[in-house]
Amino acid sequence: MDSNGGFHEVEKDGKLFLVYHHPKYCPIPQTQTLTSSAYLPQQPLFLCPNVRWMNYSSYINSYTFPLTSSPEYVFSTTTDSNDHHVLPLFWCNNKEFDADGGCDICEGSNFGTYYYFCNNCDRKFHRECVQSPLKIKHPYHPEHSLQLSYHSYAPDIKCLCCRRRARWFVYHCTICQVYMHPVCAMKPIPFVIDPPKKHVHPLTFFPRQIGLTCNVCGLLRKNYPTYVCFRCNFVAHNDCMNFPHIIKISRHHHRISFTLSFLSRERLCGVCRQSVNGDYGAYTCDKCNDYAVHSICATRKDLWDGKELEGVPEEDDITENVRPFEMISEGEILHFLHDHHLRLESIILFDENKFCQACVLPIYEGNFYSCMECEFILHENCAKAPRRIQHVLHRHPLTLETVDEEYSRCDACARRCSGFGYGCYKGGCFYALDVRCASISEPFDYKGHEHPLFLALNPEVKPICHVCKRECREQLNCIQCNFIVCFRCVTLPYKTKYKHDTHFLTISYGEEVREKDWCEVCEQNLKDTGTKVFYWCNECYTTFHIECVLGEDPYMKLGKYENWVGNIEILGKCNISRPLCYYCKKRCQGKIFKRGNNIACSMKCLWMR
Repeated sequence: MDSNGGFHEVEKDGKLFLVYHHPKYCPIPQTQTLTSSAYLPQQPLFLCPNVRWMNYSSYINSYTFPLTSSPEYVFSTTTDSNDHHVLPLFWCNNKEFDADGGCDICEGSNFGTYYYFCNNCDRKFHRECVQSPLKIKHPYHPEHSLQLSYHSYAPDIKCLCCRRRARWFVYHCTICQVYMHPVCAMKPIPFVIDPPKKHVHPLTFFPRQIGLTCNVCGLLRKNYPTYVCFRCNFVAHNDCMNFPHIIKISRHHHRISFTLSFLSRERLCGVCRQSVNGDYGAYTCDKCNDYAVHSICATRKDLWDGKELEGVPEEDDITENVRPFEMISEGEILHFLHDHHLRLESIILFDENKFCQACVLPIYEGNFYSCMECEFILHENCAKAPRRIQHVLHRHPLTLETVDEEYSRCDACARRCSGFGYGCYKGGCFYALDVRCASISEPFDYKGHEHPLFLALNPEVKPICHVCKRECREQLNCIQCNFIVCFRCVTLPYKTKYKHDTHFLTISYGEEVREKDWCEVCEQNLKDTGTKVFYWCNECYTTFHIECVLGEDPYMKLGKYENWVGNIEILGKCNISRPLCYYCKKRCQGKIFKRGNNIACSMKCLWMR
């Protein structure tokens, strides 16, 4: 064992563990009360973790930089020192103390049970995060030493042990780009797991995991802690052994259960749409014979709510028997989000100033419901939008609600929206979808592409949309030809109308805009404005900017809104004169946005000054 400490074998309750020990730091005694002042001198004093990284001004522009200061506190001989130490704060040995660990420096591990408290910062820290030496040699990564570093922010960096986001204090291998929380790095490692959750025989820790395919997830993952069964050639990653047995994910309407193997006929993963090998572990549906999901895909945090459902009674589908309206008589309903009766009607003449109160788009064609007492109208399909849904983009059920007094921003397309929307406020979520994005399901039939589209890409990947040429926030992709389209584009009306054209306009993209293509509304050249997507009339051969037909904020209703920086008002199009936008100095083509005496053509321009 070197001066940085190391792991050695310890037997506890008849089982062998690898336990970290540092020769200079005494273990904290197991007590349930705060240490008495008489006992404090016997305890080593440690530097507050915040002080250990605050003096690294030369690394201020770096996401990750190594720490060089020792954890030991040294009494300063000057009176102006900002250094301060932490005092022991003893918890009882409660392994379920806090799901988030309660530590203000690693933010994410529930393994610690002993804490330090800093009076100056008024914060508490894991013992391991306070005592963390500058380097550590870990059995999970035996090839290289891990350097204690300060890691500010990167959402894709995860701890090798617990697979949760790793930032602030982390152990880092600069060669392999491996990260560990200090509390995870110093957690005792069992030599043998008996009984394991996913196997009939005991599993033994095997540090040289390169080249071994996990029987649970079916992947060969470098630098993942691995356990093996020497009796039957079984291999399992440390995190895979704890996969739940029965779960519910947002991509399927039934529960799915884990199996170590299934019939080897060809199946595609219900999430990533890649082949699932039946010789390895996966999740399958007992009610749908052909449905299977990779273990890693099924347990993604954006799809699964983290609940094990084994032994939990199965509830009815949340979308069943939850009708959004009451049928009063033939062609007459009472919608749960409106106080008056609505009558079914058919459109006769297009009126661009008549908007659906749910999706905030004009009534172009087909049937709609009109209020018998006021001007409230709904597309027939919008009136049938269910009150609760399980959407493919979110792990919790979403509830239909009105978004009127304070507008929202859709988490899928990033557009500002009012009208109707779906929201989730469960478990700390503040997730919102407008009704257009909420209507997207797999497989999706996009009229601008010949093949069905899926949500098959990793959510951490942000590709470029093939339609608008911008980075996608959320996207659909084609399995057959790699076509990608963002939710912002896929939810645009494929066809629409302009008041001066009797024909329908359809979306066009993917073709080079010609020099002679001019917008019929603003009279600007499409090529000069960098237009990638536009509406055009197949009969009249006229072209239009998307924004000139729908407006910059097409999903914002007319009316007054309260906002955290002030009140705004949205007015309809002015057919007599088009006022100048006070910011961009262009004529307002669509809705007019007003804040005080300022008039703008869009919400973006309204907040620019």
